[in-house]
Amino acid sequence: MGSGTKSLFDLSGKVAVVTGGNRGIGFGMARGLARSGAAISLWARDEARNEAAAKELATSGVEVQTVGCDVSSERAVEEATQATLHRFGRVDIGIANAGVGAAADSLKLKLDEWHRILAVNLDGVFLTLRELGKHMAGREGGGKLIAISSVSAQHGTPLQPHYAASKGGIESMVRSFAVRLAKYDIQVNAVEPGWIETEATATGFANQKLKDAILRRTPARRLGQPEDMEGIAIYLGSDASRFHTGDTIRVDGGYAIF
Repeated sequence: MGSGTKSLFDLSGKVAVVTGGNRGIGFGMARGLARSGAAISLWARDEARNEAAAKELATSGVEVQTVGCDVSSERAVEEATQATLHRFGRVDIGIANAGVGAAADSLKLKLDEWHRILAVNLDGVFLTLRELGKHMAGREGGGKLIAISSVSAQHGTPLQPHYAASKGGIESMVRSFAVRLAKYDIQVNAVEPGWIETEATATGFANQKLKDAILRRTPARRLGQPEDMEGIAIYLGSDASRFHTGDTIRVDGGYAIF
């Protein structure tokens, strides 16, 4: 790799895993990595969506693999890791993005629903970071691990205590992994997206009062789009962030500060 700003963000020759990468925020991040030259392994449960996403990502001229994977299953994550290594031989960047959301009154939330959300959003991130981190630590060359949190980790969400808890847990876990893996030149960071317009948030944004309230509180005066996540994925996946670890970076148009 040569010198200069362009090469700093060049991911040619790198391999990236993106869980839940077939839509929304995950797809936006995968697209950014692909445009910078990284080969992509998409891990997600919906194989039809996987194939459609892979077809679009391949237009960037990179190799794309799809792996059917439920990240809440330890065995599935282990098998997805091995499938990716069998195809590409290595993983340089891992984005633990797969997640689910649901609304429930904090005083009426059932324990099985609490467990369902945390199984994907927290256990799934842990399993992904553990397996990819284990691989990266076992070879030379460093690596990048990125976990997707949410501004819900910071703001009271009376109808999403399980979701908020999972996202707050991600940020604490990232700091632990960052310290553990630093000696292997592996950087581990979290990203806190704000209100991004995706299929997952469509139901909420259908409530015009809620949408208007969010826009009034967002200095950028617009909702985020999946493409707004491309740049942070490239930065955290590249050598530009080699001395940046254990952090949470907010991408929210200023929502959290206003």
